[in-house]
Amino acid sequence: MIVSMLTTLDNPFNPFERFDDWLTYDQDKGYHTLSYLARIVKTSPELSDEDESLAIEAAIDEIVSMNVLGIYKRISMESEVLVNT
Repeated sequence: MIVSMLTTLDNPFNPFERFDDWLTYDQDKGYHTLSYLARIVKTSPELSDEDESLAIEAAIDEIVSMNVLGIYKRISMESEVLVNT
């Protein structure tokens, strides 16, 4: 289960609630956040769903901590508002 996602500070759409709008905005801006996350995540077909979720969370942590462009943030499914982490 996905508990958090990577997004950009300027994207007005919550990917948990309006994924298609979020993705369109992200691609129109040239961020391609999902592709970036896919390049960073260390996963394998042999991983369980739980371990794959942990690998995605670790990749999000890495991107947000490095945040070279200063545009990325993590949002959680539990949060009612988008919060920086």
